[in-house]
Amino acid sequence: MFMNLKSQFIALFVGSSVLLGVSACRVAHTPAAIPSLALPDSYAGSLSEASSDSASIANDPYRRLFTDANLVLLIDTALANNPDLRIALQRIEGTRAQYGISNAALLPRVDAVASVGVDRFGRYTLNGVGNYDTNFSEYVTGSSRIPNPTPDYFIGLRSSWEIDIWGKLRNRRRAAYNRVLASEEGRNYIVTALVSDVARLYFTLLSLDAELEIIEDNIELQEQALKLVEVQKAAGRVTELAVQQFRAQLLNTKGLEGGVRQQIQEAENQINVLLGRYPQPIVRGISIREQQLPSTVVAGIPSQLISRRPDIRQAERELEASNIDVAVARAEFLPSLNLTPYLGLNAFRLGVLANPQSVAAGLVGGLSAPIFNRRLLKGNLRVEEAESKEAFITYQRTVLTGVSEVVNSLKGLENYRNVADFKTEEVAVLRQAARTSDNLFATGYATYLEVITSQRSVLESELSLINTKRAQFLSLVDLYRALGGGWR
Repeated sequence: MFMNLKSQFIALFVGSSVLLGVSACRVAHTPAAIPSLALPDSYAGSLSEASSDSASIANDPYRRLFTDANLVLLIDTALANNPDLRIALQRIEGTRAQYGISNAALLPRVDAVASVGVDRFGRYTLNGVGNYDTNFSEYVTGSSRIPNPTPDYFIGLRSSWEIDIWGKLRNRRRAAYNRVLASEEGRNYIVTALVSDVARLYFTLLSLDAELEIIEDNIELQEQALKLVEVQKAAGRVTELAVQQFRAQLLNTKGLEGGVRQQIQEAENQINVLLGRYPQPIVRGISIREQQLPSTVVAGIPSQLISRRPDIRQAERELEASNIDVAVARAEFLPSLNLTPYLGLNAFRLGVLANPQSVAAGLVGGLSAPIFNRRLLKGNLRVEEAESKEAFITYQRTVLTGVSEVVNSLKGLENYRNVADFKTEEVAVLRQAARTSDNLFATGYATYLEVITSQRSVLESELSLINTKRAQFLSLVDLYRALGGGWR
């Protein structure tokens, strides 16, 4: 009868396991695919596009795009010493360690164990009665007799191994691997931003140098004009008011000089911070007036951003990892199979522990499924689903931002090129007007206010032209970064 009950129990257990397996196959625990995003065919009709990926400036190394050797040297130094980049490398190491942990979860865990225990069995217990009766056997003598209290000595190996029957552990490893890739893309994005920041500050520094040169030249001209008007005042041709106006304009221009020098100092220090070093002078190349923009700038097409721009690639990897986390959370509802084998020396007397007859081995396996903690698992599933949706929205936003930044930079290059042409003509006209006003003032056909106005206009137009040239180079740098250039 006992054997019949045992057979029924085994059949019931096997049947229940099969039913659980069949029902579990219907549970969706496969990670969701990353949905495709609808992208425009072009960057808002810009004339600087191309359908060929190889034609995009994003594929050019920064050493080819930037021809100034001093700028290239600064970028090389920044990539070697920048603190943010070094922090990113440590984050990559952390994600790689997490991947190693998730990979190890697929393997059995083996522990070396040395344990000592003792039990005192009561007289009216199964073990107490059984041990007492066993000791009366004629075959139990000497060291085989069971003492009470009964020690328990064990030296050997114990193992635990969860069999990954639903792919839960493999999915955790996949999620960890995607986060390793995401951290590497995060480093690439820092590289892109670092190249862009150094270039922006360098061109800003060149433009400030040009502004300082313009201001110094205008100070010299205004000092000469002040001396001339003082001579004319002594001759009775102008009043003290004219002298005061010229002197006030000279003081205003000198005040501009101090402000620009401070901006130069701040720009140099910002570059030094990016380079990971203390403040020191920055070596510059040719003037921004002589720097040349590429004759043609090609951006490619928007669909190429997804495979090229690091922050988009990072958001995509994070989204994939979040989708896998959802699959893992769903698999938590399924039964898990665990094996716990052991092998070692086991005895209730220390003196016979090393005896070969004390070798013991065993294996326990079992299926376990959550019942009372399903509310916790449901809450965890909702959390993972919410994070997955958030990751998708972040991915969408990153793509939208990337396309918008490319369009802004492309339009900036086109518009500032036109502005620079007009500003160049404006400077030439105003310089001629300033010379004319000086001649007319010397012969008495123009007032000192006209001279002051013409000098101020020349200064403002020259500074505006330099700012326009700076805006052109910054648009080029921003386009290079927006397209994902600089990290390959």
